Amino acid sequence: MAVSGVGAISVALFAAVLPAKQSTGALLPLLLVGDVLAVSAYRRHADWPALLRLLPSVAAGVLLGAVFVARVDDAVMRRTIGVLLLTIVAHYLWQRRRTRTASGGSDTTGAPKGRTDTECGTASPGAPTARTQHGRALAFGLVAGFATMVANAGGPAMSLYLLSAGFTMLGFLGTAAWFFLIVNLVKLPFSVGLGLIDRNALVLDALLVLAVPVGAFLGRAAVNRIDQALFERLVLVFTTLSSVNLLR
Repeated sequence: MAVSGVGAISVALFAAVLPAKQSTGALLPLLLVGDVLAVSAYRRHADWPALLRLLPSVAAGVLLGAVFVARVDDAVMRRTIGVLLLTIVAHYLWQRRRTRTASGGSDTTGAPKGRTDTECGTASPGAPTARTQHGRALAFGLVAGFATMVANAGGPAMSLYLLSAGFTMLGFLGTAAWFFLIVNLVKLPFSVGLGLIDRNALVLDALLVLAVPVGAFLGRAAVNRIDQALFERLVLVFTTLSSVNLLR
């Protein structure tokens, strides 16, 4: 999807009409189709060092999520994800406020080609240090891996990680596209083994799959018309709305 955080809305919609575990399995194949389309559109803008920092902790999060799915019921699963996502939003807003205070009230985003200010060698007083970046990658990677395995809800965690790291819009989209293609492929055998993807889920996917390229086209068109500040606000709003829905 062009706006990664908006993907949380699809999680909320599926969970609203299907049991949480069944909705997770039904959504994953559609997400993979969207991932392929996103990579084809934004593959040149990925930040591979950032991806490599995330993947080990994401893998651990996926394993924890698989164990969690096998042990809890739908209600617990939904509410756990909702709480996690709202916590991430609160952390991002706190971190952004602290950064603005340290830099005298100005934003520190805007590094070219998806790179953070620190990576470009132009770090502001509030920009994250290398040690902070690795710590943040560990924390967000665990949450993203866990959330994506449990409810395909890793998008908000990944979105907020990239925003807090100072990624520009295209860097955000390219890095997120590759991230979710890789992670969702890793999740696939776990989802099949846990019984989350069955014949009924595949039939539903066959009925809905044509809507994915339409959504991808609309999303890409929207990206060309949205500035960075509005983009960040949309990610936060959609993340919060979908998280609150999961707490019902």
